[in-house]
Amino acid sequence: MNTHHNSSLTIGISTALVLLIGLTGYFVYRTTELNKTVASISDEKQNVISEKNSVNQTLLEAQDTISKLETELAFLEEDFEELEDDYRKEKRKNDDFQDQIDNILGTVGDLDKLSKTDEELLQKYSKVYFLNENYIPSKIREIDEKYILEGREPQYFHGDALPFLEKMLDRAARADIDLGIVSAYRSFDTQTELKSGYTQTYGSGANTFSADQGYSEHQLGTTLDLADATTNGPYLSFQDTEAYQWLVNNAYRYGFVLSYPKDNTFYVFEPWHWRFVGEDLADHMHDEGLDFYDMEQREIDAYLIKIFD
Repeated sequence: MNTHHNSSLTIGISTALVLLIGLTGYFVYRTTELNKTVASISDEKQNVISEKNSVNQTLLEAQDTISKLETELAFLEEDFEELEDDYRKEKRKNDDFQDQIDNILGTVGDLDKLSKTDEELLQKYSKVYFLNENYIPSKIREIDEKYILEGREPQYFHGDALPFLEKMLDRAARADIDLGIVSAYRSFDTQTELKSGYTQTYGSGANTFSADQGYSEHQLGTTLDLADATTNGPYLSFQDTEAYQWLVNNAYRYGFVLSYPKDNTFYVFEPWHWRFVGEDLADHMHDEGLDFYDMEQREIDAYLIKIFD
């Protein structure tokens, strides 16, 4: 009995010892692993701290760099503003210089243009200014017969003014206005013959409606007599026609003005007698309600350079 009991106790103790040793070993193993994990975590923490310190250092360096760059940028902005000021000053100088050059070139161009423009074209004639027998417009051209009233002789007009005349008559035709040319350019000799004929018929009364040779606007080549087919001539009855009213309302748009309106101090009212003075001057006269022969010659002369523009 005792032997069996002791054997069982020994086995129990051995088993307990084995279990204790196993648990102790497991505990030691787990403790070692835990220590390793703790150590690893500690290392990771240290690495994180180290990286954080490194990042902080980098941030500090970056902030220092940014601060330096901001300072440099501020200096650069100041320099840029100074350069901008210098540029604007130089540009103003260059612009002023260019304006001076343009003005000089413009003046030279204007003088050249004026030198090539017949200065007679805007002079007052009609008992005021004289054209001698040798004056002939430099660019006289024949007018297309479609613009001339039926039965009239070939007519001539200043070549540079002719496009304005054709445009006006074309516009009138499109508006169903019956309008044609009675006469246009007349030479000194032709005016002499015409005035002589009128004088024989009307005596001194001819001076109220016909210019002496050298004083006729027709000799310029920029003046013409207009009428419709019914009036068919330079007659006062033309004032009662649609064609005359159309001219009153529109001729200035093409550079033409009525030379001798009602109550002028040179000749009787001539609703048929129209003179080309250029669109700018005609516009000005229309807008201001002016008559050519009531204007100062120096004011008229300012428009000579633009007469064919």
